[in-house]
Amino acid sequence: MNILVLGGGGREHAITWALKKSPSVDELYVAPGNGGTALIAQNASGLDAEDGRAVLDFAQSHGVDLVVIGPEAPLVAGVADVLRAAGVAVFGPDAQGAQLEGSKTFCKEFMMRNGLPTAEYLSTDDEQAAHDYIDAKGAPIVVKADGLAAGKGVVVAATVEEAHRAVSSCFEGAFGDAGRTVVVEECLTGPECSMLAFVSAGKAYCMAPSQDHKRAYDGDEGPNTGGMGAYSPVPIVSDDELAAMERIMADAAAATASEFDNDYRGVLYGGFMLTPQGPKLLEYNARFGDPETQVVLPRLQSDLAQVMLAVAEGRPDDVKLDWADKWAVTVVLASQGYPGSYEKGKVITGIDDAEALGDVMVFHAGTKVDDRGDLVTSGGRVLNVTALGSTFQEARDLAYAACELIDFEGKQNRSDIGYRALAAL
Repeated sequence: MNILVLGGGGREHAITWALKKSPSVDELYVAPGNGGTALIAQNASGLDAEDGRAVLDFAQSHGVDLVVIGPEAPLVAGVADVLRAAGVAVFGPDAQGAQLEGSKTFCKEFMMRNGLPTAEYLSTDDEQAAHDYIDAKGAPIVVKADGLAAGKGVVVAATVEEAHRAVSSCFEGAFGDAGRTVVVEECLTGPECSMLAFVSAGKAYCMAPSQDHKRAYDGDEGPNTGGMGAYSPVPIVSDDELAAMERIMADAAAATASEFDNDYRGVLYGGFMLTPQGPKLLEYNARFGDPETQVVLPRLQSDLAQVMLAVAEGRPDDVKLDWADKWAVTVVLASQGYPGSYEKGKVITGIDDAEALGDVMVFHAGTKVDDRGDLVTSGGRVLNVTALGSTFQEARDLAYAACELIDFEGKQNRSDIGYRALAAL
């Protein structure tokens, strides 16, 4: 079959890489793709992934049998709705299901209605009500812009003053329409981890948990980023916590079947806090996580193309998941200055040497091939260097050995990815 993957980051390269291994895949297209996907698929760099009509035209003209939607923006924009209406199989929920990520208020209300454990909260479009709630609850407290804000609309405020500033920033337009409504919620305590699940026809098929590192610098210092590294599985998760997370994901999947107008077909991402009272939900996302995908999919031994097609066609009983008994660690190599301003166009070398180590996969996040034919940086997060090992230490050591072989001007990365797992082990 022919498959079109929408997106251009490390997550989409990892998805494309996993799909490429399937004997049932003939042609693979990625829109817009990046320098890495260009090596294993055909990039459709001129296709607007958020334009449902344009995506449909491309799918029909190229004989595409399955469209896999990577990022959240096309999902919220209703690209899946346009494709499904025309009879094209889509891996990814429709616009209603995508509101689990597109609106934090929608998501919190969904959790509360269905008894899914989460933090107490207030959702309001009244700025004064938000300030009053902060004064009543105190700090630490969390302030979130309701809509999509490219991962930048959340402030974990250590003080009441910081929380008030965050609320004011939202209502002053820092996040555009995404901040017209604000969610203020209880600050949960404990380590975070994520669980992804394939969801179709109200059933959830959970993947192994993973844990990423959001802060830019070692020791969890510095500003929040899109993620500087991740690993899977997560040794701090107890058997009881794992079972609880799987129950919560199953309950959420069942709720989508009873509440939503159309079948939720795609990935449901549960962001969890492991509190002293048990796992509680921080958020749901409507797609694969990034960089969690880069450590989960390399451990998947099942045929991803067949799994995604079964999900897209509403055949959950045909979803079969088989996992390698391996650890996976990914380290993000970023441009100097990320997540702030940074320069582009720096020549990248050493990727072939890194992958020659064996059990190393380098997923491109912000790369392109320039007019001279050189692979160069084109984003803040440039590469995800992923390694597999029979132990966590082996996977981690291999990932960092691979990082040392890759070079570009201004390369920066955290040197302590997985330190929580090291302590636990």
